[in-house]
Amino acid sequence: MKAARIIKPKESLQVQDLDIPKATGSQVVVKVRSSGVCHSDIHLWEGGYEGIEGQFLKATDRGVTYPLTPGHEIAGMIESLGEEAAKEAIDKNDKVIVYPWIGEGVCPACRVGEENLCDKPRSLGVYTDGGYAEYVLVPSYKYLVKIADLDTDVAATLSCSALTAYGAVKNADLKPNDNVVIVGAGGGLGLMAVQLAKAVTGARIIALDLDQEKLKIAKENGADEIVSPKDGDPAKRVMEITDNLGADAIIDFVNASKTVETDMKMLRRRGRVVLVGLFGGELKLSLVSMPTRAYRLIGSYTGSLSDLIELVSLAKRRVIEPVVSHRFKLSQATEALQMLKDGKILGRGVINP
Repeated sequence: MKAARIIKPKESLQVQDLDIPKATGSQVVVKVRSSGVCHSDIHLWEGGYEGIEGQFLKATDRGVTYPLTPGHEIAGMIESLGEEAAKEAIDKNDKVIVYPWIGEGVCPACRVGEENLCDKPRSLGVYTDGGYAEYVLVPSYKYLVKIADLDTDVAATLSCSALTAYGAVKNADLKPNDNVVIVGAGGGLGLMAVQLAKAVTGARIIALDLDQEKLKIAKENGADEIVSPKDGDPAKRVMEITDNLGADAIIDFVNASKTVETDMKMLRRRGRVVLVGLFGGELKLSLVSMPTRAYRLIGSYTGSLSDLIELVSLAKRRVIEPVVSHRFKLSQATEALQMLKDGKILGRGVINP
C-alpha cells in the first residue's frame, strides 16, 4: 500500500510503499477513503510546538517517533477483521469512522471512558501510523462507528475537528441566555463549534476571526455577531455587545499568548475560558483576580468515544454539516499541510488516498 509519511520534521512528506497490515484478534484493517488534515498534523510535521518563553516542545519528548504516517481523522470501509472482531456486529465493507484517541486501557481516564485523556496515549496518526495511507490498522473493533450513508469526507472530520469542538462546547457549560465568544471561528474547529453551540445550547454566539471571509461563513453557519480585530479593539466590541458585562464563556481555538490576553479582557465575572488550540506561548495572570472574579480556565482536548457516537447521530440527521473545502491526493500531503498552515483552507481539507 502507499502511505504519505513524515520521515524527518520540516521535510516534505514521502509517499512510500508499505505492506498492507494484517488484522489479528480484535484488530480491524480499514481501507481509507478520507483522512482529514488537522493542525495537529502540522505540529508533527514541524517536530513540535512553542511552549513557555518561546521554548520549543519536541514531539519526540512526548513519545512521538519518526518515520510516522500522520492522519487521525479517518473514514473508510472495513477491509478485513481479526478472528475476534469477526464475531462482532460488523462486517467487511461496512462504512465506518475511526475513533483515533486510543489509550492504554487501565489508567483512571481510560477506566471511565475518557481514553482521549489517557496518561499513556496510543493515538492513531500521532503515536502509531494513521490515515495518510491506503489502509490503517485499528487496534480494536470497538473504535469503529458505522456511518451509513454519510459522505466519508464529511464523516472523517467528526473524529477530531468536530469532536474537539463538541468537547469544548460541553466544557463551556453554556446556557440559552449566555454570550459565548468563539475565537478562531473561521477554521474547521471554529465553524463546527458555531454549529454545535447553535444546535445544542441556544447561547448567543459571537464569532471572532481576523479573516472577513471566514467571519461571513461563520455568520452563515449560525453566529449571531461577528467581530474582527481589523475593525478595532475586539475586547471593546465584545463588551459593547454584552452590555459591558463581558462574555459568559470564551472558546479559544487559537490559544496563543495574544488571543488569551484578549480573552481575559472580555470575560464576565464567573466566566469560563476554554483553551483548545495549540499555537503555544504563555500567559501572565493577576492571581488576585482569580478568586475575586471567580473565573475558570479550562483545557479541552478532543472528546470521548461516546461523544463521537453522538456526533455521528447529529451528522446523520443533518443537525450539523461539517465544511469540507479542499480535497487532496496522497502525493499532495505536504501541500495540504502548508495550505492549512498558511490559513488558505476554509473549514477542513481531506486527503483521499
